[in-house]
Amino acid sequence: MDVRRSAERYPGGDPQVGIQSWHAFSFGPHYDPDNLRFGAVIACNEERLAPGAGFGEHPHSHTEIVTWVVEGELSHRDSTGQLTRVRPGDVQRLSSAAGVRHVERNDSDSPLTFVQMWLAPLEPGGEPSYEIVHGIADSTPYAVPEAGAMLHVRRLVPGERTAVPDAAHVYVHVVRGEVSLGGEKLGPGDAARITDARDLAAQAVTGAELLMWEML
Repeated sequence: MDVRRSAERYPGGDPQVGIQSWHAFSFGPHYDPDNLRFGAVIACNEERLAPGAGFGEHPHSHTEIVTWVVEGELSHRDSTGQLTRVRPGDVQRLSSAAGVRHVERNDSDSPLTFVQMWLAPLEPGGEPSYEIVHGIADSTPYAVPEAGAMLHVRRLVPGERTAVPDAAHVYVHVVRGEVSLGGEKLGPGDAARITDARDLAAQAVTGAELLMWEML
C-alpha cells in the first residue's frame, strides 16, 4: 500500500481567476515520470471554482472522465450536446473516445469543489458518450467497463467499517473525514494505492466519504 498525502499533490489552476487545483498524478508542468498512473487512473484532481469561475471549452481524447461533486453545483456542457448540472451525490462520466470538447463552470453564487478522475481506456477510439447518475447509493458500484474499472462510493459514520475490494489495483481517495486503513490514518485529500488488495477494510475515525476504484 502506497500512501500519498494531500500535501504532496501538485498545485495548479489559476487562483487569480478563481480556479484552484491539486493534482495527485503527473500533470501539465508538473511532470513526474514515476507518477504517471496507477492501474487505469491517470489523474485525480481536486478542483475548487469560485462563483463565476470555470474552465473554457477545451478538448479531450482517449480518456474516461469521471466527476464527483463535493460541494456546490457544476455546470457541464460538451460537444455531444449535453447541458447538465452536477450536484453532490451525482456521478458524471464523459467518455471522450476519439475526441470531445467540453466546458466546466461554477455558475452558482456558492463555491464549488469537485474531484475529477481520468481513466485510460482499454482500447482507444470510438464515439464519445455521456452519462450522469443522480444520487448514487453506496451499495451500487458504478462500472466503467471501457477502462476495466468500477467506482465504489462509501459514506461512513464514525466507527463504521467498509471492505476494500479484492482486486489487482485499488485506488482509495478520501473526500472528507478521517479513516484508518492498513495501519495508516488518512485524512481529506489523502489517497492509498493498493496492489493485490486482499481482506482489507477501512474504518471511519470520523464521519467520512471515500471513493474507491476497483481495477484490473
